[in-house]
Amino acid sequence: MGDRKQSRDEEFHRFVLGRWPRLMRTAFLLTGEQHAAEDLVQATLEQVYVAWRRVAAADEPEAYVRRVMINAHARRHRRKLKEFLAPRDDSGLTHEVPDRVDPIGRADDRGALLTALAQLPPRQREAVVLRYWEDLSEIQTAAAMGCSVGAVKSNAAKGIAKLRVVPGLADMVTYGGRA
Repeated sequence: MGDRKQSRDEEFHRFVLGRWPRLMRTAFLLTGEQHAAEDLVQATLEQVYVAWRRVAAADEPEAYVRRVMINAHARRHRRKLKEFLAPRDDSGLTHEVPDRVDPIGRADDRGALLTALAQLPPRQREAVVLRYWEDLSEIQTAAAMGCSVGAVKSNAAKGIAKLRVVPGLADMVTYGGRA
């Protein structure tokens, strides 16, 4: 029994080490703040650890964990109906360290993009983050958000449309619908 638990713990540990940067990036884009992102990832990993046997047996454990994180983020929004978790301005925004292979990380005006992203309603922000930063398909995004593909398309299109009208961002958002 002890060997199986140790093996499971090691498997979970390897998973966390391999996925930590991507989980943090997704959480940061969802919350708009480094500390809130860390809290979200930590809470997600606590839930996932308890159910690790079921998570590890899933076809796509990373997708399972992403769904847990999105659900946790959505619960926070429901509890704080009128309070948006992202800062109203970028004064309290702690920026993540850009990833060298992340095209958004190389954008000249990353701060403006993050500020504009923070102004999107939560569902539009989730759709844009998952669809364009995480590069998930519409089906994968719908599964992660717990909604229909049509809702993903609608929320992503509305979010991108709002980003397109932000001064200075028009050059960063292509007209093909990809950010």
